[in-house]
Amino acid sequence: MAAAAAVGGQPSPQSEPSQPELGRDKAATAAHLKAALSRPDNRAGAEELQALLERVLSAERPLARAEGGGEEAAAAGGGGGGGSGGGPGAAEEEALEWCKCLLAGGGGYEEFCAAVRAYDPAALCGLVWTANFVAYRCRTCGISPCMSLCAECFHQGDHTGHDFNMFRSQAGGACDCGDSNVMRESGFCKRHQIKSSSNIPCVPKDLLMMSEFVLPRFIFCLIQYLREGYNEPAVDVPSEKDLHKVLQLLGPQISFLEDLTKMGGAMRSVLTQVLTNQQNYKDLSSGLGENACAKKSHEKYLIALKGSGLAFPEDKFTCGMQDQAAGTSSQAVPGFAGATGTSGQVDSSDEEDQDGSQGVGKRKRVKLSSSVKDQSIMDVLKHKSFLEELLFWTIKYEFPQKMVTFLLNMLPDQDYKIAFTKTFVQHYAFIMKTLKKSHESDTMSNRIVHISVQLFSNEELARQVTEECQLLDIMVTVLLYMMESCLIKSELQDEENSLHVVVNCGEALLKNNTYWPLVSDFINILSHQSVAKKFLEDHGLLVTWMNFVSFFQGMNLNKRELNEHVEFESQTYYAAFAAELEACAQPMWGLLSHCKIRETQEYTRNVVRYCLEALQDWFDAINFVDEPAPNQVTFHLPLHRYYAMFLSKAVKCQELDLDSILPDQEMLMKLMIHPLQIQASLSEIHSNMWVRNGLQIKGQAMTYVQSHFCNSMIDPDIYLLQVCASRLDPDYFISSVFERFKVVDLLTMASQHQNTILDSEHERSMLEGALTFLVILLSLRLHLGMTDDEILRAEMVAQLCMNDRTHSSLLDLIPENPNPKSGIIPGSYSFESVLSAVADFKAPVFEPGGSMQQGMYTPKAEVWDREFDPVMVILRTVYRRDVQSAMDRYTAFLKQSGKFPGNPWPPYKKRTPLHPSYKGLMRLLHCKTLHIVLFTLLYKILMDHQNLSEHVLCMVLYLIELGLENSPEEEPDEEEPVGGQERCHDSWFPGSNLVSNMRHFINYVRVRVPETAPEVKREPPASTSSDSFASTQNSGTAQVFSLVAERRKKFQEIINRNSGEANQVVRPKTSSKWSAPGSTPQLTTAILEIKESILSLLIKLHHKLSGKQNSYYPPWLDDLEILIQPEIPKYCHGDGMTAVERILLKAALQSRLNKRIIEEICRKVTPPVPPKKTSSAEKKTLDKEERRQKARERQQKLLAEFASRQKSFMETAMDVDSPETDIAMEIVTPEQQISEAVYDCVICGQSGPSSEERPTGLVVLLQASSVLGQCRNSTEPKKLPTTEEEQIYPWDTCAAVHDVRLSLLQRFFKDSSCLQAVSIGWEGGVYVQTCGHTLHIDCHKSYMESLRNDQVLQGFSVEKGEFTCPLCRQFANSVLPCYPGNNVENSLWQCQSNRSMQELIKEVEELQEQLGIFPSETNLSKEMESVMKDIKSTTQKKYTDYSKTPGSPDNDFLFMYSVARTNLELELIHRGGNLCSGGASTAGKRSCLNQLFHVLAMHMRLYSIDSAYNPWKKLTQLMQDMNSQLCNEEQPEVPVLYRDVSSLLLIQILTMPQPLHKEHFTCIVKVLFTLLYTQALAALSVKCSEEDRLAWKDLGSLKKNTCNAEKSWEVLLSLVISELSKGKLYFEGETEELGMVNPIAWSPDNIERYLQQFCLPFLRITSLLQHHLFGGDLPSCQEEEEFIVLASCLGLLPSFSQTAQPFTSASCLDWPVPAFDIIPQWCFEVTSFSERHAEQVKVLLIQESKWDLPHLLQLPENYNTIFQYYHRKTCSVCTKVPKDPAVCLVCGTFVCLKGLCCKQQSYCECVLHSQNCGAGTGIFLLINASVIIIIRGHRFCLWGSVYLDAHGEEDRDLRRGKPLYICKERYKVLEQQWVSHTFDHINKRWGPHYNGL
Repeated sequence: MAAAAAVGGQPSPQSEPSQPELGRDKAATAAHLKAALSRPDNRAGAEELQALLERVLSAERPLARAEGGGEEAAAAGGGGGGGSGGGPGAAEEEALEWCKCLLAGGGGYEEFCAAVRAYDPAALCGLVWTANFVAYRCRTCGISPCMSLCAECFHQGDHTGHDFNMFRSQAGGACDCGDSNVMRESGFCKRHQIKSSSNIPCVPKDLLMMSEFVLPRFIFCLIQYLREGYNEPAVDVPSEKDLHKVLQLLGPQISFLEDLTKMGGAMRSVLTQVLTNQQNYKDLSSGLGENACAKKSHEKYLIALKGSGLAFPEDKFTCGMQDQAAGTSSQAVPGFAGATGTSGQVDSSDEEDQDGSQGVGKRKRVKLSSSVKDQSIMDVLKHKSFLEELLFWTIKYEFPQKMVTFLLNMLPDQDYKIAFTKTFVQHYAFIMKTLKKSHESDTMSNRIVHISVQLFSNEELARQVTEECQLLDIMVTVLLYMMESCLIKSELQDEENSLHVVVNCGEALLKNNTYWPLVSDFINILSHQSVAKKFLEDHGLLVTWMNFVSFFQGMNLNKRELNEHVEFESQTYYAAFAAELEACAQPMWGLLSHCKIRETQEYTRNVVRYCLEALQDWFDAINFVDEPAPNQVTFHLPLHRYYAMFLSKAVKCQELDLDSILPDQEMLMKLMIHPLQIQASLSEIHSNMWVRNGLQIKGQAMTYVQSHFCNSMIDPDIYLLQVCASRLDPDYFISSVFERFKVVDLLTMASQHQNTILDSEHERSMLEGALTFLVILLSLRLHLGMTDDEILRAEMVAQLCMNDRTHSSLLDLIPENPNPKSGIIPGSYSFESVLSAVADFKAPVFEPGGSMQQGMYTPKAEVWDREFDPVMVILRTVYRRDVQSAMDRYTAFLKQSGKFPGNPWPPYKKRTPLHPSYKGLMRLLHCKTLHIVLFTLLYKILMDHQNLSEHVLCMVLYLIELGLENSPEEEPDEEEPVGGQERCHDSWFPGSNLVSNMRHFINYVRVRVPETAPEVKREPPASTSSDSFASTQNSGTAQVFSLVAERRKKFQEIINRNSGEANQVVRPKTSSKWSAPGSTPQLTTAILEIKESILSLLIKLHHKLSGKQNSYYPPWLDDLEILIQPEIPKYCHGDGMTAVERILLKAALQSRLNKRIIEEICRKVTPPVPPKKTSSAEKKTLDKEERRQKARERQQKLLAEFASRQKSFMETAMDVDSPETDIAMEIVTPEQQISEAVYDCVICGQSGPSSEERPTGLVVLLQASSVLGQCRNSTEPKKLPTTEEEQIYPWDTCAAVHDVRLSLLQRFFKDSSCLQAVSIGWEGGVYVQTCGHTLHIDCHKSYMESLRNDQVLQGFSVEKGEFTCPLCRQFANSVLPCYPGNNVENSLWQCQSNRSMQELIKEVEELQEQLGIFPSETNLSKEMESVMKDIKSTTQKKYTDYSKTPGSPDNDFLFMYSVARTNLELELIHRGGNLCSGGASTAGKRSCLNQLFHVLAMHMRLYSIDSAYNPWKKLTQLMQDMNSQLCNEEQPEVPVLYRDVSSLLLIQILTMPQPLHKEHFTCIVKVLFTLLYTQALAALSVKCSEEDRLAWKDLGSLKKNTCNAEKSWEVLLSLVISELSKGKLYFEGETEELGMVNPIAWSPDNIERYLQQFCLPFLRITSLLQHHLFGGDLPSCQEEEEFIVLASCLGLLPSFSQTAQPFTSASCLDWPVPAFDIIPQWCFEVTSFSERHAEQVKVLLIQESKWDLPHLLQLPENYNTIFQYYHRKTCSVCTKVPKDPAVCLVCGTFVCLKGLCCKQQSYCECVLHSQNCGAGTGIFLLINASVIIIIRGHRFCLWGSVYLDAHGEEDRDLRRGKPLYICKERYKVLEQQWVSHTFDHINKRWGPHYNGL
């Protein structure tokens, strides 16, 4: 490539003459240059191009402007050229234009791009994404666990049935489709299934020729910009603003490069060539000698380079860099040549160590630097190619997103990938230093990992870099250096002289997890076997690594506060636990995953060896001898845990001999101390002994056992203790345990004792802790022989026994290897198979009104029966209450299955057999010290000593049973000589075998007791001398047996044996524990007569537990079989007595002697145990305790009773969910025929009638509702749109239809008359509901006052009048006054009047003429007024104002009767849209309609209707001169046939004086029915075709003269048709568009059905109204007969007799005026209107009467359908993709939740939409969270999700990303709550949204 070299030459002198070329058209210039360069001799062309580029890309201009610097700006003026004009961006734009032109060589840039794309051989997707991008991960297809796919590749591949999930990228990533190193080829998508390279044609030479010339200059230009823009921050604070400025300016350039990478493989290889070519770099970056600007930028670059290594060599330029030969240069990584050694200096920014630790740090560092094989990591970086310098600046600028994306976009090019990886490694130390200083370390961490995960997940690449660039050395060294900056002196053990240093958890580095990217890379490369092997073989690395781990050993030390509470609770423990898990445990798991087979033994030996060395160093550094410092604990012992885990692996998988890798006894003793200290501290913390350290210490204790940490923390600790216990002397171990738990003093036979180190209130729980610990230690088999599947099963059973669990919480709670890269994670095959073996799935049940249940797993019966393991449960519980919960569930199971009725004890479970290496562990059960403890405790429990609990007994029996299960060998059954007792004078027990020790009698014991103790008074028996005393009594501790002394003696022996330097052990400090016996004078020696053996104590305990004398009878006396074939089940349920029986049986089985002794003891029927003489003081404390306990129990019982009462009340009272069921609380019982209703006030509790002076009111909730408006006239469900094609149009909703109708009427008729012809309130109507409770209005006022003064945060706003019903806590916001008098007009319902129709009509008219006088100002009328105000203000103004003249009284009139209409219509909907079910309905008992009518009527009577316009007259009288009336008004009234009959009904009823007489009501209904029927006929006549009409007209006129003609629809129809044909009604175009009915044959049956359907809605509303006004039940019926039943119920049907002829709807007609007179009058109004506006006549005649029930939108089965469409959809308002998109489930509108972009007058879009769409109620599905959110007025709540995964669980925020499916039941409930307006009552967690949603 000769040309490339030419490009770099000196700036050519020709630059002047070529100036005019700039003027020439760019394309022409480009074409000319391309031609010049294509010639064989292209020297001239190259120089010309070079000069052009020099000018176009001169780096000085833009940035000089950006910085506004002086001289540079001047230079910029001189650097004129193509685009010197314009703003700061103009020059760059110009330069980019030139580059595009030149690359395309004169052609169009777009065509050039397309041409290059054609040669794309890349079979990889490589799409790079940034944080928050939605990607997929398929575990079935992934080879590396980091594998990820973009959505497109995922959906195009076939992953059905795979284990995949969707996730939001945290740090960014890249698509791996097509990369067979990372994923299996079967998972590739259609586009990337391996393309064979043969199909791709070869790239023509001239296509990319220009690129090869132009790009080096372009990239160099970019680098110069970066150099220029960087100013070394003055005081360690990078001036971030400046950096951002530079980056903003460079945005277009970097984007241009990014676009180039997207052109595919051909262009990428050119770029790779340019970026890695060292010659180009050399020529361009240093060859610009004369150019001042270039010099300056080079200097800046050198300054920036300073400090890029880990240390400062004295002289930056003396490092002898041997230049490698050009041939190898591309392979070897530049900058790694040997350099001068460094003396452990740190660069200045790291000089932050405190002086104390400086020395230590130095010592470590020096050792460190010598171990690093490659010095170059210490040195300043050297760059040899563009790529290297670009990465350098990328790091300096803290990884700008665009640069990162560009560098990653290049990765599909293999050569680039290798070069880039090596460059990245070369800069690793520099990355760490930049990261540490960064202020945005979070963002930076993410970007680093974004890059490194792409590089290091590939095993081949990682191996190559490890070999060629010492990747492992670099990583470990860099990590070590990083941590060294925050070390402090350890205060563990010996504060003054400790030499150990630990990390300081308060430092930002740890607090903010800054180390995370580096550790994550390290874990990533250790997951590759080839790399991990190198690490494990390299002794130097292991030493360095252990050094690193020891920084964490003993960090975050806790010191127990003994005096006062800490002022400031430090939260450093988060950092400490995270650091140990991430920096120590995860690499450990990574290494362990490669030590699985015998061949890897060597590795384990290495790790164990260096681990022990590090531990030895640690013990020396903290000056540890044999006693831990008191009141200190650290939870962090990573060295111990490394050691333990590698031991476990060695025995389990590698068949290593355990003893060959164990240290000597002394080391084992030291090793056990700290883990044991942690176990004791756990117990102390739970006993509240650390309470002064604040809550955080509890937090630590919980985290230590929590599922993500337990198998890296508590499990290895317990395992290590098990190993120590199996190898150390058992007596020593047991006594250590009791001493650590501080309960040695408690273990005395005396009834009183002094504990020098524990308060008595902590003794009991510490003793329980010690015994529980021993039980766990002896029965846990996690590392002692269980297989992985058994472990998984045990873990799962333990979790399920505590509580039923969801699938995801189980996954979370089962500890897994924390290293995510160690192979298959749960969710694997074994997880699912074990789960199905131990648990049953409970599908999500649905409790109406209750909480949303999720799918749960619950243990199978046989698991409770055979596998429930309390030990495992105790080990795994984070909260102690979970243990109790598991026991409660176990008890319930036994009761239910009839296995055990009483209160069972934790069951004893047989254990997995021990691995032979750990057999020694069982010696603990057979050592005298433990037997003495067990004996003492049994005795104390029998004698009722203080501070012992059932739990203690339980554990004691458990230990005895364990001992019997694991007895060493059968003991000989020889008879003991009678004088056996004399032989064992040296100790309590003769041997160490529990089986024989159980029968050994102990007669006397000498104890040291306080002088006040009851024992002192007794005279010691004479025969003392011959008793079996332990000789240890003389050692001087005040104790039965000197646990402590014995332990110290053993320790002494071992130390002497090991080192011979016993004098070291003499301890300087003496604590009271070691003082001579004389120093506590209040102790005295007493001798107790005991005469018991363990067996006899057990039998007496059995009697004591049963409360019966000699309750124990050896079972084998009846049934010898028991001994021959002992059927001891593996698992036994029962209580203490059962446990004792089981133990005695096992003891008898194991030795004949035991059997005989048991029989003997039972024969000497033991006298009752004497009640212990308690001193009065003790009695007092005991009584106090007991009394407290009893009081507590009483309180619990009361509370429980109260809770259950409340619950049952809530169940009856709060049954809001289903309007179908009845309710227990009626307002008044209908039987009592009292004249006045009596109300109970739920506040003051008095009952009485409501009066004018002291009115009572109903608690009501008023809410605006648009549910009615959502009814549609088609039964076809509306779907939520999930593609661009689907749209939802709101034309067919009830609200839209009514709106259109009203505005049509208002166009042609008089406004006031229009406003009485319809009802409003379909949208924003006011719905009134009540819980049925009443209260005095004055009581309510004072109640509200108290709420106002209540400071507690309520979920509602008292200012807005909101409150909760004082009785049932239902949400409410107003009180509806009850009208005095009976609330059901019963008296008037009975009397049957015989007045004629005409008389009644007259009366009605007169009653209406009376003007409503407003009642006198009573309290009642005031309240009615205020409630009316409330009703008005409930809905928005736009839903009440429909008149053309604002504020006209007609508006109020319309609004008031529409409120009644809304409530009746909604009740109808709640009943399912018809009245077939009948009954009084909940609505009857909880309905407030009666009270509501009174309030409305009182207000409507204030408006008089001018008698001339009273519709009543038009309905019941014939007008004289119709014509004159019509002509004299410019806007006529609405014709009667256009008026809504139901509205007329409400107007008539509500303008009558109340209470209304039943007969007047019936009269009104009859009159209105005639109008309705005529309307039905008119609509029908419009709907049928011309010939049908003629036929019917003729048929009817024939029958006209028959009798009853007025009650025959044929006659009436013909009348209507003939009347209407007088106008222009029928000529107007044929009825195609109106009929919308395919010409069905209008048979008489069809017509009858049509007429009935038309009239039914009116009949339903009227029947409901009658039911509320006059009481009486609604009859139930079949759907077919609904019309007849309702008609007769309303009194329209003259006592309908079953005559022969079929029923017709017309027979209900009762004409007040002869039909032949009145119908023409009504029709005339219409025909005269048709003269003027023929086109609207028909539309108005046809009223839509059939509405379907309101429904929410139908959702798709699979959530992904919604998610994929909406999560990238742009908002129609702001055209951006919303951060939180949401969609309305009522109308399908897409909105931005919380989006400030769509805010209008301080209302965010969701709140705004909820007001427009639902009058204040909104139901939104949050797309990114799959959750539904409800907005109700000014409050909102999270409702839950209607999409569940395969395990019946919600996935809020799509965290798990598993496929979700619709849960139909939940959606039904949501819809039900919406329709019944019960969101406020059922959902409990409401909060204010402040219009911000």
